[in-house]
Amino acid sequence: MSTFSQLTAAFDDPLPSLVTYSGRVLSCAGQTVQVEGLCGKAGIGTSVLINGRQRGDVIADDGQSITVALYGSTQGLTSGMHAKLVPEKPLSPGPDWLGKVLDFDGRDASGNRPRPGNIPANINASPPPAGHRRTLGQRLCTGYSAIDTFLPICRGQRVGLFAGSGVGKTSLLGGLAKGSNADITVIALIGERGREVRAFVDEIVGSEAMRNTVVFAATSDQPPAAKLRAARLAMATAESFRDQGKHVLFLFDSLTRFAQAHREVALSVGETPALRAFPPSTFPALAQLCERAGPGTEGTHGDITAVFSVLVQGSDMEEPISDTVRGILDGHVILDRAIAEGGRYPAIDIGRSISRSLPAAASDEQNAVLSRARSLIRRYEDGRLMVQSGLYAAGTDPLLDQAVMCQPKLDTFLQTRSEATIEESFDALKAVVA
Repeated sequence: MSTFSQLTAAFDDPLPSLVTYSGRVLSCAGQTVQVEGLCGKAGIGTSVLINGRQRGDVIADDGQSITVALYGSTQGLTSGMHAKLVPEKPLSPGPDWLGKVLDFDGRDASGNRPRPGNIPANINASPPPAGHRRTLGQRLCTGYSAIDTFLPICRGQRVGLFAGSGVGKTSLLGGLAKGSNADITVIALIGERGREVRAFVDEIVGSEAMRNTVVFAATSDQPPAAKLRAARLAMATAESFRDQGKHVLFLFDSLTRFAQAHREVALSVGETPALRAFPPSTFPALAQLCERAGPGTEGTHGDITAVFSVLVQGSDMEEPISDTVRGILDGHVILDRAIAEGGRYPAIDIGRSISRSLPAAASDEQNAVLSRARSLIRRYEDGRLMVQSGLYAAGTDPLLDQAVMCQPKLDTFLQTRSEATIEESFDALKAVVA
């Protein structure tokens, strides 16, 4: 009898006649089915095909039956249907993947897979050993003055982009993709509205940037298992290009929807809900995903620079997902709704945002300029209501006087997007706060 490890064909290819591992559906509930007859043969993560048409992965084994989370709808499935193990052909990202929008199974809108590359992707890979990783590399020029000065992103850094809905995080991610000088850009759109995927690719990223970009999309209507797999496949693709010596820009939108999908799957197998109904296993899953990005190991040339967006529920930065992610990543950029409503984009709240690559990523002179600029921004925010209500008399506080005078120019600087170098951006900031 052939063992499962000996099967090498894709799950949708004709299966060898020696395959005998099969069972039957006991019950269907939500996006999962219970299958008997495969215990001891189907490990966690193994692919199962139900009734010859519906595929899913094993997520639990209680010794009597296995639980399979499906990638499609359970519509039409009934107890007693045939279930069998299917081998999964490893996906190998390559040059033909670039310029395409792929689903959780690496297929385009026509259902075809691009030509494979040379290095297989492991969707459940572990992060590189911490002790073997390089330190952060040089600063990247994004074209956004606020990021290139106050919130630098270095090669191999992992940054969180925190925002409520409709505040401009997707546009900012698209702008980062368009202005990137990375070798490869990998974008994961997890839980996005279906109509926005095409608009994001065509209008925000654009055809020029898409030449070196691959997009993975799992829309809001898809089952949670498909969203989780799309997220991990996107990360595995970034790792595959990294292992080829490439500098990869990884843009992920959003970690919140990844966490929500994980919660649905975890609760379906009986995990105990905790904070905001998120089971304890959701938080390690977030850390495992984020830790896979970052600098490569010593002796290699590839890195993954990552920007993960977080959809902040009710603008509450202390809610569980936001609070957890802030502690995992190397910096956080906070978009503020009030700033967006005032017409400034990107609506970055400089006072509440931070990049952990500072102060090392800037020179002493640049850090002095940043310190001066932050003190003026903070002083203006502290005295803004008094100034606007006419209760402040000019000359009372010299620092506030200068903050009021500099505010219009600072506001203009923070929304500037140009092809200026980092040094030119610092010169412009220095001229504003001098």
